[in-house]
Amino acid sequence: MLNRSPEEIIAFAIALIPAFTFHEFAHAWVANYLGDQTAKNLGRLTLNPLKHLDVLGTIMVFVIGFGWAKPVPINLENIPAPQRRKGLVLVSAAGVTANMLIAFFALLLWRLFSPEPGGMMYSVLYTLATINILLAAFNLIPIPPLDGSKILMGFTPESVNRVLCQIEPFGFFIVLGLLLLGALNPVIAAFQYGIISFISLFLPG
Repeated sequence: MLNRSPEEIIAFAIALIPAFTFHEFAHAWVANYLGDQTAKNLGRLTLNPLKHLDVLGTIMVFVIGFGWAKPVPINLENIPAPQRRKGLVLVSAAGVTANMLIAFFALLLWRLFSPEPGGMMYSVLYTLATINILLAAFNLIPIPPLDGSKILMGFTPESVNRVLCQIEPFGFFIVLGLLLLGALNPVIAAFQYGIISFISLFLPG
């Protein structure tokens, strides 16, 4: 990030804020829709970035390219029992879906306006699409506390879910370690390819 031009750094900052904000807002909105008002009661059902951005997590994105927002608190006990597994999947998938939608609209505007390379619009749309695709792909990794693990828990037996819950307190360090070792790169790349292929189906030729 340090060797980027001022325009690229500005574009990165512009793209990062909605990427994190809409991701967390989507979690809160779907949870609230399903009956869990925990996030709403804590002021997280909002598009105000200040409610979602984590200062250290945001700084780390610029420093090492890896960061995080404030996780939205969810209480599945507030969702009717017959819908809890479905609710877990829907709430967890909401953030990824939000990032994919932002990436889609960024690429759609790219196709419609064909911005000049090197310009601010070019940098913002390119970075907006790239960051959101990467964030969606990263969160699909099925390691707690990432969204992919919660989506997985909606379909796996309770015995598997208990193991995933036991791993969660150490999940951040596991993910960070695997990232530093490069072990997650092929997984992220595969998810990125799948997301780009899916989005491309809906873009005009």
